[in-house]
Amino acid sequence: MRRRAYATGTTGISGITGRTAAAVGGLTALAALATGCTGEGTGTTGPVNSKAGTGTAVSAAPGKYRNLLEPCGSVGRSTLKDLLPGLTELPDEQQGKALRGTPMSTYDTDRKVGCSWEAKAPDSSRTFSLDFERVVSYASAVSDDDRAQKVFEGKQLAAGVALAEPGTSEGTGTGTGAPGGTGPQTASPPAAATATASTSASASTGTGGEQEAEEPPGRRILDDLGDAAFLDDVTSTPGAGSTAQRRTVSVVFRTSNVIVTVVYVEQSGVAAEPPDGKELQDKAQSVARSLVRKFGS
Repeated sequence: MRRRAYATGTTGISGITGRTAAAVGGLTALAALATGCTGEGTGTTGPVNSKAGTGTAVSAAPGKYRNLLEPCGSVGRSTLKDLLPGLTELPDEQQGKALRGTPMSTYDTDRKVGCSWEAKAPDSSRTFSLDFERVVSYASAVSDDDRAQKVFEGKQLAAGVALAEPGTSEGTGTGTGAPGGTGPQTASPPAAATATASTSASASTGTGGEQEAEEPPGRRILDDLGDAAFLDDVTSTPGAGSTAQRRTVSVVFRTSNVIVTVVYVEQSGVAAEPPDGKELQDKAQSVARSLVRKFGS
């Protein structure tokens, strides 16, 4: 039998191996070229950061205050006796109890506390109360101060005191009394109060004689009291058919993330003129200013 010879030399295997290597090399070059084009098109030459372009979440600043003053101990005894003249007529034991005040019921003393005092005189009765509220924002993008300002503005609108006119202030408030603003801000007083002020001014310049003290406007924004503040003054009767007059003066201010409400009420015992608004307003504002200092604003 004749044996057929096969050529298994270098031309078969080496030829296939050479072509395969050339093909692999070509693919590698194409891949490198493609990578180079991609890098050039995106403008990056190094490794791509998977977080690039997503931004970094930044939490809003927390409020200045982490706790509240003890309300029943935040007003001095001499001040309380001035606010509530009837206290001095009480026996010592009753007077001491009245001066300690009555704490407001609360479930979270880190968030909301309050205290009230009361005293009766023969011809009138007076009550005085404090309310401290610490506001916390649970939205990471909203600061405690910004949230407190929104709560404060809600109280201001509920009292019927207009907010700052758009464009009259800017910023976040720096103690000028303008809600959310840094510039001076005034609220337009009621028409009746404006007319009274104009009449009083005209009379004083025309005759030069003595004039009665002008009654301050009942609702207005207050300047230089905390970061924002307003006053509300309301006269009413205790009930249907009553001839007594009740006057309620409220001073509300915000200092950082704390909102403080001071309420001073006087009620006459019989038919009479409404209690003196200027006295009640002045004393309520005086206590509010002392509290601003105690909070360290």
